[in-house]
Amino acid sequence: MSDLGHVLILAGGLSPEREVSLRSGARLRDALREAGVDADTADADAGLIPAIIADPPSAVYPAIHGASGEDGSIQEVLTLLGVPYVGALPDACRFAFDKPTAKAIARAGGLATPGSVTLPKETFHDLGAGAVLERIVATLRLPLFVKPARGGSALGATLVGSAEDLPGAMISCFAYGDTALIERCVLGTEVAVGVIDLGSGPEALAPVEIRPVAGGYDYAARYTPGQTEFHVPARLSPAETKAATEAAITAHRMLGLRDVSRTDLIVSAGEAFFLEVNVAPGLTETSTLPMALEAAGRSLGTVCRDLLSQAAARGT
Repeated sequence: MSDLGHVLILAGGLSPEREVSLRSGARLRDALREAGVDADTADADAGLIPAIIADPPSAVYPAIHGASGEDGSIQEVLTLLGVPYVGALPDACRFAFDKPTAKAIARAGGLATPGSVTLPKETFHDLGAGAVLERIVATLRLPLFVKPARGGSALGATLVGSAEDLPGAMISCFAYGDTALIERCVLGTEVAVGVIDLGSGPEALAPVEIRPVAGGYDYAARYTPGQTEFHVPARLSPAETKAATEAAITAHRMLGLRDVSRTDLIVSAGEAFFLEVNVAPGLTETSTLPMALEAAGRSLGTVCRDLLSQAAARGT
């Protein structure tokens, strides 16, 4: 067994991404046990704080996706408990989880981002949805991509090819959040680039190319085996691969992240366009971070064991 001691994986939560989080947690638990780590899972419920106080783990790996797991909340609680954990500090989580904020920080770091507008639901009610949507189409041009400003797993996200489809996309978006991010849809190769830092600085893994079999990369395409083709490494030119990996490292650094992250990009005409960043990348059988680790000849359990050991050693 590892000399790390007992570690805890947080999985579940109450966001719409709960089921995905439970799958990530179960896979990570099994991978860590195979790597010789005494690992268990726990949900973020009323029993969590008493359990940690009664039996403090050596370190915690937050694998809760969506709100509370990625918005800095659970990180604040772990900090209050004095328990070391893998991943970004609370403030960095908040910046990364809010997509418009993350886009602004990425732009400040020199990254290209699709043109966009961010508007709360009240704006459409107060100013008239038709007039606002008309100006969005006139300014950004079609096609567009509509998604909640906060959240993940493509929930509430819609590709819009015609102006007639935009109102329905807005309704779907507002079912998952009160603020919408409407982006110009950049056509190109969609890739996800994982970044890990085992103490020598952030290192980008090979970009994973994402090709849905039919339609867009929605919730079903992300988590149903066979609905998306993944290519590792992505079928990019050397220059495009460099642009994608450098963009992921820049996003990781500019947002103040640590340990692990995943940046989603569109590579178009040799340029990498930043879409969003994830501080708790999925670890399911269809998630891109484990694919990239496997392609690099590295096991999920060993890498996460080392991340947990690093967290335990720094004590925060």
